[in-house]
Amino acid sequence: MLLEKINGFWRAGLIETLKDTWMPFGNREEKNKKAPLFAVIMLILPILAGCSDGTPEASDIEITQQDSEVYAFDKNDSADAERIAEILSDIYEEAVSTPSGHSSMPYGNQEETNTLGSLDRMRRMVARLGENGYVAVDSENQIDMTQAEQALAFCKAVDEKETAALTIIVVMEMGIRKFDLKTEDGNVNVVRGYYEYDQNGSLQNRSTVSYPADFWQYTEEGYLIFEGSSFSEESYILTLSDTPEHTMLRILPLDEKCREYNRTYILPVGYGQNNLFLCNWSEDDFGDLDFYDLFDRFYPMIYKQPVPYMADENSGAGAVYQVQEEVFENVIGAYFNVDHETLRRGTTYSSELAAYEYRPRGFYEAEYPDIAYPEVVRYTENEDGTLTLHIHAVYPGGNMSKEFSHTTVIRPFGEDSFQYVSNEITLPEGDHDIWWHSNRLTEEEWKEVYGGK
Repeated sequence: MLLEKINGFWRAGLIETLKDTWMPFGNREEKNKKAPLFAVIMLILPILAGCSDGTPEASDIEITQQDSEVYAFDKNDSADAERIAEILSDIYEEAVSTPSGHSSMPYGNQEETNTLGSLDRMRRMVARLGENGYVAVDSENQIDMTQAEQALAFCKAVDEKETAALTIIVVMEMGIRKFDLKTEDGNVNVVRGYYEYDQNGSLQNRSTVSYPADFWQYTEEGYLIFEGSSFSEESYILTLSDTPEHTMLRILPLDEKCREYNRTYILPVGYGQNNLFLCNWSEDDFGDLDFYDLFDRFYPMIYKQPVPYMADENSGAGAVYQVQEEVFENVIGAYFNVDHETLRRGTTYSSELAAYEYRPRGFYEAEYPDIAYPEVVRYTENEDGTLTLHIHAVYPGGNMSKEFSHTTVIRPFGEDSFQYVSNEITLPEGDHDIWWHSNRLTEEEWKEVYGGK
């Protein structure tokens, strides 16, 4: 069925049309053209896949057997899953029995403390698994790994070409990922299973794949990174290649204060669709900081609701709003010590309307979704009351535990009140490009794309 759908699109000329239209203008940098392509792909993938959100049936479960000896790990998976579900049952039941038992909010931004996706619930589950002898960590690498010495011993065995085995449990919001690793002569084989909670609180296997680790590294930042490709017929039809899996798990613990500062000051903004941490700036010179992107990030943090100024539903038209000065300046001023004159010079301001012209990001300003995430690795409490945070950008998709680093200074005032003071980014030597980031269209580019519409 999937192949028939793709052939139908091909015969209709849709794929060729998309290929010819994803680069709308020729004067932008190449890195900013990759995002629209991804947006196009994301539009057609649900159609190709049948737009199904249902839980996979047993016949849909992907089991790839590349090595019978490797796959022997899976023989006791059912019993392991039952034992893990039993170990975690009381925490799970407590979470789902709350009114907001399911939450997709990121760590540190939740009012609920015991929902399925809350930091508290994840921490309790990881700790419980550790108490029962399991190597365990959360899927966001925000909680110290339990039984980490087992993981370090396995990495040492790989380096010394010894024979060893290791199981790692990764706790997720709706289930777990279970990695069974085996090494011999320096080679590592992986069996990865994904288990999801059913309505009875049991862990049901939804997919299992087996592959040799083509990439294996324990980094100086304390991360275990491995990658391999498993074969999936549907993925092969779509990509004409095997399906790569990237896994990055932090083994070494982090100072809890670093994690707290990260959740409070850095993670809520992150690296997506803004350049707060991607350029050099200070209160004396805000440089290339994009205040419109920061308006998008700060507005929900202040008003606890999405930005009301939406992009036009027609991708061929650009929406333009006039945001009253008190609203725009209140949002930006909440997190920056910036005077109105400086803010207006860095934006488009109308004195007649007492408003800021605002163009929301549109189709041609989309970004690749698989981006790095920030991790505070150390900090300094300064005499003037500010905090200097040293941060690594961790990029699982690129197999990098430090794609780049930056130093960000924060001025705390009290609970939930602070200002960003400065940022200094350090890129690796050579011609390094943060390709997944896309700047907003300039006014000239916006007019060229939308033709003044």
